[in-house]
Amino acid sequence: MGGKTLTRADLAEAVYRKVGLSRTESAELVEAVLDEICEAIVRGETVKLSSFATFHVRSKNERIGRNPKTGEEVPILPRRVMTFK
Repeated sequence: MGGKTLTRADLAEAVYRKVGLSRTESAELVEAVLDEICEAIVRGETVKLSSFATFHVRSKNERIGRNPKTGEEVPILPRRVMTFK
């Protein structure tokens, strides 16, 4: 798995080529879609993009971890994490 990283600019360029919007409109569209996905995730909603992936926020309970250098037990606080399937 190596190779090129797909950026927002790359997505906007692809929209420009395939849809025919101007470069500015394409960039604005990509930003609007990504912003909406981010806002939905922050609200705790599941975002499902059919035939691609699902973004979901889940809660993790407090647990005991270990400092890898010292071996000392350290509490890991409860938190919310995003999953991508």
